[in-house]
Amino acid sequence: MGRLWPLGLREVVLAGGSTLGDWQQRNHDRTLPHCAEQVVASGALRNLERAARGQPGAEPHEGMHFSDSDVYKVLEALAWDSVRGAGTATSEFAEQALGLIERAQRPDGYLNSWAQGQRPDLVWKDLRWGHELYCAGHLLQAAVAERRAGWGERLSEVSNRLVGHLLQTFSRREGDGGLVGVCGHPLVETALVEHYRCTGDAAALELAQRQVELRGRPDVGLPTTGLLGDRRFPLSYFLHHVPVRERTSATGHAVRELYLQAGVVDVATETGDTGLLAASEAIWEDLFSKKTYVTGAHGSRHRDESIGDPYELPSDRAYAETCAAIASFQWNWRLLLATGQARYAREMEQVFWNTVAGSVSREGTAFYYSNSLQVRTGHDAGDEDSPDHRLPWYQCACCPPNLARLLGSIQAYLVTRDGSGLQVHMPFSGTISTRVAGTAVELALRTGHPWEGATTIDVLGCDSSVAWELSFRAPDGQGPGEVLLSLNGQRAQASSDGGYLRLSRRWAPGDRLEISAPMPVRTIEPHWRADALRGCVAFQRGPLLYCLEAQDLDGGAAVEDVTLEGTGTPEVTGEVPEALDGYVKFALVARGSGTDGPPRPLYRDRAAPPAGARPVPLTLVPYFARGNRELAPMRVWVPTAPAGAPADGRAATATREADSGETEVPGAGVPGAEAPANRAEQTASSVVTSES
Repeated sequence: MGRLWPLGLREVVLAGGSTLGDWQQRNHDRTLPHCAEQVVASGALRNLERAARGQPGAEPHEGMHFSDSDVYKVLEALAWDSVRGAGTATSEFAEQALGLIERAQRPDGYLNSWAQGQRPDLVWKDLRWGHELYCAGHLLQAAVAERRAGWGERLSEVSNRLVGHLLQTFSRREGDGGLVGVCGHPLVETALVEHYRCTGDAAALELAQRQVELRGRPDVGLPTTGLLGDRRFPLSYFLHHVPVRERTSATGHAVRELYLQAGVVDVATETGDTGLLAASEAIWEDLFSKKTYVTGAHGSRHRDESIGDPYELPSDRAYAETCAAIASFQWNWRLLLATGQARYAREMEQVFWNTVAGSVSREGTAFYYSNSLQVRTGHDAGDEDSPDHRLPWYQCACCPPNLARLLGSIQAYLVTRDGSGLQVHMPFSGTISTRVAGTAVELALRTGHPWEGATTIDVLGCDSSVAWELSFRAPDGQGPGEVLLSLNGQRAQASSDGGYLRLSRRWAPGDRLEISAPMPVRTIEPHWRADALRGCVAFQRGPLLYCLEAQDLDGGAAVEDVTLEGTGTPEVTGEVPEALDGYVKFALVARGSGTDGPPRPLYRDRAAPPAGARPVPLTLVPYFARGNRELAPMRVWVPTAPAGAPADGRAATATREADSGETEVPGAGVPGAEAPANRAEQTASSVVTSES
């Protein structure tokens, strides 16, 4: 099984000066050194040092009991990023961390600083909350990155010993006498498959398959000591309530669910198990048709960081954890490789350019853990649970190093190949150097994505004597009628198959393919069952969603008191707020109304006179750029009302207007029809990496 193959880490290089290339460079220059510094300051390395000394209980553990995973994620990020060279500070961190990991590992291969440093008697006794397999999975993934990047062999040797311990400890088949159990936090499943892909160790794949099949079985316990976690959470929180093959509904802790599904697809792909793949696709159908935020994010409840009920998508209480966004990207990547279906690439792009991109500050050194779609005026942001601004670090620091490892390897998720040729899933500026149809191929790509819809692909090298296919994913809802192609200056026709524009020919050096895709402003309406969003709309252009921020409203209007006016879409403008200049290329402008007069009662008679209203010009900025200025109140979904309704300040007031129909901006391509409003309607192997 497996329709598409990823390219190697060095086969795609992002161009400096491009939006994505500059972000990856900022990750190298700022985010990675910051993460390394914070992991040291948090005490995570000191925990490993205590484990290496072998004096349990002599000193307390610092931070979360799964702090080892933060160390491993930073090392994984450094391994992926090593293709761009290493800085002095990160090199020193890597040397220190690798030495401590080697010394802390027990002779039998076991490694976990909390258990070794505090309670060796509890090794493998608390599978519900202990995170031992979870941390092991992150170490294995760091070792996979080391192998693929050619960064060294030290982590690989540690991971080989650790896998040996897991194979000696855990059951791989019925009645073999091994420990029958799964981890409360899925992750080791996909890590074991990745280890198998790198080493050929079939026993690791067998253990991964066993872990998937055991999860949710009623005869498999999830033991806990009660020392590390809350007993109140149900088995569904851990995805241990129903066997994997029998489930049809996405539920529980969002990151756990998404990591589990990534592992399910990995196992299905490597074993050729079409039934297991279908089970994961059933969860995808449920999640993306009823339980996904318009930003691509997941998790609508703070208490248990869970997915929630169908259509339970409150904007201001969205948990939408950064790690869940990254996990969604990883799961969709695996489904894309397994099936070749464009809908998975669309969801990768949606969550990447909105939730993932918005989780990190412009400077690259502050982060959102949760990604709300609305921050109210007067929001109480007194703790880490729902801050109104990005923080430099968190007590549970899973998200920042997770982000760093994705950005360090993002080039490996943009292009794939199969027997017919190459597929470009997300536009980027840079080069592709690989082999297609038995020959070396070199391509150069230039694009204004995510701001503009034009992409140029130049063939720099290719001596193939046979035709091969170059495929380009069409933007949402657009086919060959909306996207214009030009080959060597002449209009070209491409076949449209499964959401991709496909052009097959004997490519030669000097060939130039120009792709011009429309980028209209799309008005998004929520499903009527999403009660928290009723009467509101959101705006998207290309992959970018837009939002209102309080500092762009005239006259001190609050984001809660503003409604849209008119019957069309906002206009695109290159005049962006000064503080976002150089970070944001385009904003949207619209007309709205703001409520005047004294505050109205919390509840009133509907027949009461409406509150006064005044015109308010509206500027909407990309959601990913929110929170990079002093003030924080913000909203993605903006209230509207039927035409002719009075602007009275209620939740569903005013209408939308467009002075002219469609809007073009330089490089945006030709105007086109709006895509479907409901994202659910739009969607009618080996991997690089995968986390909380």
